[in-house]
Amino acid sequence: MEYLVDFLENKGVQNSKIFQHLKCSEDEAKILQALIRRYIEGEVDVMASEILNEIFGHKDYAQLQKIPLLKNIIDLGWAIQSNFTQLKLNDFSNLELYNGMITPSPTFLKLLEDGNLEMILPDITPYNDHLEYIKDQFFRIELYQKINSARQSITQNAPGTHRLQTKLQLLEARINERLKVTKNEVMIETLFKEHSLDIKEQIIFLALLKEEYSGEFESLREMNTLIGLVSFDEYERIKNRAILEEGSKLIESGIIDYDEMFTAFGGVSRSFYINEDILQKIMHPDKEKKSKKIKLDMLIAEQDIFELIEPKTDLNDVVISPKIRDALESVLKQLDKVVVARLKEWGIKDKRKGVDAKIILYGPPGTGKTMTALSLAKSLKKQVLNFDCSKILSKYVGESEKNVRKIFDTYKELCYRTKTEPLLLLNEADQFLSARSSEGATSADKMHNQMQNIFLEQIERFDGLLVATTNMLENIDPAFSRRFDYKIEFEKPNLKQRIKLWQQALPESAVYEEDFDIKTLANYPLSGGQIQIVLKNTALKVALKKEPIFTLEDFKEAIERESKGAFGEANAVGFLK
Repeated sequence: MEYLVDFLENKGVQNSKIFQHLKCSEDEAKILQALIRRYIEGEVDVMASEILNEIFGHKDYAQLQKIPLLKNIIDLGWAIQSNFTQLKLNDFSNLELYNGMITPSPTFLKLLEDGNLEMILPDITPYNDHLEYIKDQFFRIELYQKINSARQSITQNAPGTHRLQTKLQLLEARINERLKVTKNEVMIETLFKEHSLDIKEQIIFLALLKEEYSGEFESLREMNTLIGLVSFDEYERIKNRAILEEGSKLIESGIIDYDEMFTAFGGVSRSFYINEDILQKIMHPDKEKKSKKIKLDMLIAEQDIFELIEPKTDLNDVVISPKIRDALESVLKQLDKVVVARLKEWGIKDKRKGVDAKIILYGPPGTGKTMTALSLAKSLKKQVLNFDCSKILSKYVGESEKNVRKIFDTYKELCYRTKTEPLLLLNEADQFLSARSSEGATSADKMHNQMQNIFLEQIERFDGLLVATTNMLENIDPAFSRRFDYKIEFEKPNLKQRIKLWQQALPESAVYEEDFDIKTLANYPLSGGQIQIVLKNTALKVALKKEPIFTLEDFKEAIERESKGAFGEANAVGFLK
């Protein structure tokens, strides 16, 4: 306790051994001396006014003039306000502080015990490998985190920002000095130079890299947390959000990406991560990646099973009933961090990320089943692998069964090679899902049953997001029904929905007759797909007119022909709002 005794006994407090480490004035050191003396005598919490009166007296209210000194030693991290531990210094007045309780901070007590708080920096030597460099950089990120915490609130374990910033400056200078004498390539520094990343972009990248090495999830990945590391006030927080928004250098260059997560309050937050290719180069600089991540569209060209679809609309763009929207939003809630954590805790969801759901969308043609499936994928930031189930039948015995397995085997292979999990869409899956034939069936029926058994087995083992569409659910085999998590019925749109569909479908640039009334068109009970066909045929007719003006009679003629089945039900992918 050499330094403690020296600090207590030294009347000229500026001559004490630890004074140089305090970085404060002589009067502030006297306050600390009085505070630690009371602490040694058993008074853990001391009234601030008593300390000021003891040292400076109260003649002409001299003690009140010294209140700012208290604020400074608290900001430096040497003392703590016992009754305001969760408030910032600017959140209360001088008089509130004057009548508050203060106590020595753990940092100050450690200084009195050890006599030194300076961190031990490594000698200025070259970085022998990237791990030495990363170790320094991760220490740097820890200091940024502590500084950010100290800015947010004064807590019992938070040292003052001034000392932390001094440590940070020393460490950053040392990193730069070591880099100057390092002859070997430092992969991360090369990345920074190639993409011309500024200091704030570098800090955010290093913070995400620290998360990857630590194996933590979500503690340093959210936008507000990352932005807080490089922002010193609310204005900078708003300004620096551009670093992590669409079009920013980090995202546009493919260095980082993000997942959108639903919050407990119905909002959406972003969870950022370093792209795999870059991460592999940094974590394993001396190894070539054995399985490179390949873009899905490159592999699709090599096979003839799937059609790759890039969805253009999300669930906000389609006209669906509130009941359907609620069901699909429950699928989206699988990305809610609170929900995911609870499901994992209960053992219902495994450790893998992503959405697990098997969905049947059923209803009349043209009611928007496929469009809704595509829009769900868009809302989840997924591509779609579309399979036309009519392709599965083969005239060769045994081929259909093989083709069923091939669907799922190929899907798994594509996911593995591209490191993605696209939505698997099985369109017009009636023949897969229909009830199996009873005993005494023909050989063709037996083959069909075998194909369905294989399909049932593959559905049971499927991991990921699968959507099957069908026009008839009444004939579905109960065994399949039990394997799907959601069975969502699509009906023809009601009047209100048809009005929205017509409003969206009618071209804004066209000329319409006087008193043209959309509600008149909406009174006809058409599906979304039929509305698209009626519009297409009407537009062709109007385009041939000398004066191309749309009239209700033009539409009525096309509606009448469509209603009589001249063109049959529309095989459209869905409808927009």
